[in-house]
Amino acid sequence: MTYTSMMVNVELGRSNKGLLTTATGLANRFNAHLIGIGVCKPMQFAYGDGYISGDLIRQDQDEITEEIHEAETEFHAVVKESMAESLQIFEWRSAITLTQLSDYVAQQARCADLIINCAKSGSIFDDARVMNIGDLVMQTGRPVLIIPPDMASLDLNCVVIGWNDSRESRRAIIDALPLLRQATKVVVVEISKDDNLPDAHAHLDDVVAWLHRHDIKAESLASFSVNDDTNQLLAIIQDYRANMIVVGAFGHSRFREWVFGGVTHDLLLRADCCTFVSH
Repeated sequence: MTYTSMMVNVELGRSNKGLLTTATGLANRFNAHLIGIGVCKPMQFAYGDGYISGDLIRQDQDEITEEIHEAETEFHAVVKESMAESLQIFEWRSAITLTQLSDYVAQQARCADLIINCAKSGSIFDDARVMNIGDLVMQTGRPVLIIPPDMASLDLNCVVIGWNDSRESRRAIIDALPLLRQATKVVVVEISKDDNLPDAHAHLDDVVAWLHRHDIKAESLASFSVNDDTNQLLAIIQDYRANMIVVGAFGHSRFREWVFGGVTHDLLLRADCCTFVSH
C-alpha cells in the first residue's frame, strides 16, 4: 500500500506556502500525483438570510475570483519550485459552491488517497473561506493529514498512534501504513482505566506484533488515565517529541462533538505536531 495521489486543500485569502511546501514534499516522497484545491462560498449563502445589497454581492464575487486566482498562482509557483523534476505531476481544481465547502472537497476526494489540510483552516463552523475539518473527515472516506500552520516540512522521526481498540483506530492505522513505514520510531499508546490496564497491554502487544509483520518496528505504552485524556496524550506526544499522531475519528459530524480515539478535538487544535485522522 502506498499513496499514489494526494489532495491539498488551501484556504483562500491568505498565503498557504507552508502547507503547499509540506504537501509537495510528501508528494515527492511517495512519487504521488498532487492536486491543489480551492473552494469558496459567496457571502449571501454563508452568513444567513440577512439582506445583502447587489453592490456587495458583485464585490464579493470579484474578491472570490481574485482569491481563487491568487491561490492557484501560489500553488503552481510553490509546487514548481519544490517538486522533483522527475515527478512534476500536479493539477489545480477550484469552485464557487452554494453548499458546505467540505461537500465539494469530499466529492473531489474520489481521486485522492490522502487529503492534506492546515489546522488553521479548521473551525467549528463552516464559513465562506474556512473549511470545517470535522465535516471534511466524516464525509471524504479518505484519511486527512492536518498540519500546524507554521510547518513547512514533515519529519517522521517519531509517530505516536493513539489506540483505543476501536474500529476507527484500526482504520486509521491501516490508512497510515505508508507514513508509518517511513517513521524512525513508532509508539502505540493506549490510555486506560486502572482496572483495564492488563487488557490494554494485551491490545498493544497485538498491535505491535501486527506492525512488525508490516516491517514496522514499534513500541507500546499503556498509560493509566487521570481523567484528562487530551492533556495526557499531548504530554506523551511532547515527551517523545513526536512529529505526528495517528488517531481514529468517531462521533457526530459536527466538529465540537468529535472524539479522536478517546480525546476531544482539543488535541487537533492544540498539538504542535501533525494529526493524521481517519474515520
